[in-house]
Amino acid sequence: MRRTVNKRLSDLIYRLLYWMVRVTSRIPYGTGQRMGKLLGMTLGGLPVSRARIAFENLKMAFNGTMTEAEIRALNRRVVIHFAQMLFEVPHILAMNRENLDRYVVFENPENFLSALQKGKGVFTLTGHFGNWEIMSAAITLRYAPRGAVVVRPIDFEPADLLVNELRTRFGAEIIPKNRGMRRIIRSVRKNWGIGILLDQNVDWYEGVFVPFFGRPACTNKGLARMALKTGTPVIPIFSFRQDDGRYRITFGEEVPLLRTGDKTRDVEDNTAVFTRIIEKTIRKHPEQWFWFHRRWKTLPASPYPRRT
Repeated sequence: MRRTVNKRLSDLIYRLLYWMVRVTSRIPYGTGQRMGKLLGMTLGGLPVSRARIAFENLKMAFNGTMTEAEIRALNRRVVIHFAQMLFEVPHILAMNRENLDRYVVFENPENFLSALQKGKGVFTLTGHFGNWEIMSAAITLRYAPRGAVVVRPIDFEPADLLVNELRTRFGAEIIPKNRGMRRIIRSVRKNWGIGILLDQNVDWYEGVFVPFFGRPACTNKGLARMALKTGTPVIPIFSFRQDDGRYRITFGEEVPLLRTGDKTRDVEDNTAVFTRIIEKTIRKHPEQWFWFHRRWKTLPASPYPRRT
């Protein structure tokens, strides 16, 4: 539920948050990352609720392939990564075309550009991995000044306003996830790139259950439905933290859509394909995915017991 405050207090909180982000953006990038690492090392040893959620999710994903000690060590690396993000994202305010190489490197952008040349727009398949905010800003700045990102609004209004200001800084638009399909269809008809994060839990009526780390995960079916309807190419794009502190933004090859003529099956099968791509990416660098989210929260309906 969205938390609202009165207009005057909301403006005050927004100004305070913006000031904090502006100040953080002036901390040298490498220095901020070291500060974030120190913060993460501290938080990783505390019983923080979100860290506990991450630990439980990691156990669900890697139980049987990692020892508990290995999972705890991985959980600490997860906390460190996201603590560093707190000092990285404000640098969107300092980012420009001239200094972009200080923050990111691009790999195979021709996959994205050639998909755009088809004139049907592009759905970029991604998730809460690496630094998705830096990635989105960098792609918009370098390759796609006209595009949009489909997001779920943040519950706290001042924070939502601030994050959206960062996301739209270089021309991208925000499309709220709920009831956004018409805007998305209009956008791809204008040959825009549309960023879709497909790695979070949804309610049963919004998604389909597909395997994710060996467990059924309710996953939004909207991307599959829209891609099948419009023929818009789907390009996986993810960012990885490198040893030099920059993010490598990788543009995957277009994902071939499965078409059997059975609409229900096609939506399920393509959603499963997209989810496998996300899982494969996470397995390469599990410390860089947002494990704090309850990905398996929605459960499949239990069958009625058979009468004997």
